[in-house]
Amino acid sequence: MIATDHELDAEAGRLFRLLMHVDCEPGRPWNYETCRRLAPLTLEIARLKREQGAIILAHSYVEPEIIYGVADFKGDSYFLSLKAREARAAKIVFAGVVFMAETAKILSPHAQVVVPDRGSGCSLADSLTGAQLRELRAAYPDAAVVCYINSTAEVKAESDVCVTSGNVHDIVAQLPQRRILFVPDRLMGQNIRVELQRRGIAKEIITSDGTCIVHDVFDARAVADARARFPGLRVVAHPECTAEVAAAADYVGSTGGMMKYVRATSAPYFLMLTECGLVGRLQVEDPEKRFIGGCRLCPYMKLNSLEKVRDALAAPRPDQIITLDEDLRRRAARSIERMFELAPRD
Repeated sequence: MIATDHELDAEAGRLFRLLMHVDCEPGRPWNYETCRRLAPLTLEIARLKREQGAIILAHSYVEPEIIYGVADFKGDSYFLSLKAREARAAKIVFAGVVFMAETAKILSPHAQVVVPDRGSGCSLADSLTGAQLRELRAAYPDAAVVCYINSTAEVKAESDVCVTSGNVHDIVAQLPQRRILFVPDRLMGQNIRVELQRRGIAKEIITSDGTCIVHDVFDARAVADARARFPGLRVVAHPECTAEVAAAADYVGSTGGMMKYVRATSAPYFLMLTECGLVGRLQVEDPEKRFIGGCRLCPYMKLNSLEKVRDALAAPRPDQIITLDEDLRRRAARSIERMFELAPRD
């Protein structure tokens, strides 16, 4: 079905009103002409969703035209895992990275789960295999194995409980074991140690050696320089950053937590030490806030595009379809369901 000029103009206007405060490219905000060019795609995707009983889940780090143009739900890993768990859709398109789509398949086995680009990996998830985790478990048999949600289905299947950056401290505090094997993020593990010590919780945190290629590059010296240049600056960091950067920040938290902090905080400037997609979301949803440079792009998240979303809906290739062995899926589901049981209720 070909959209009429009136439908295309209306869709372009909708996109422009949402995206006008966001940089399409550095220093160049979105314009109506760009939105008009994308309107046929977003309308086609909307039609395909209706015809196929599909939903689109989009992580906050993907491009804004996906988040605001076609996504049914947008957010961080925990929020999207909840939506995947609740979904009754015949098909789920996950615009994010592959481990997130695997999580959706674990929680919604009835649905066909597809990814726009199978190359959208993750330096954290790809740093540890299930076999390597079994070796670590054997080396620390008395430890509770806690996996960050940024891990493969194989790693989740070998873990006692899955966590996110927003609920890890509360969940670890409830575990009876004193020794915790936390995988796969070494830097987040360091920040967990610091926070648990601050709370007076005695745990020994052992980690594997993965890091996030976006968050491990931020520098505490750059934070100090930014504070000198921008009086009143608030610095907001993700716990995948180094402990030095976390100590220099005003707030450290999950993607969702960072958004809540910025919305609730009055400050002349914000420095966001995370992926740039989150800045784009805040520019859309709270355009009065002012952000200085500092965010980094995730090359994996940026592999997602409207064209690839459309293709994954219309005729997914075998490599775009997430398939999991049923025994592995069930074991991975246990660690995620354990997270839902232990996570604090908002």
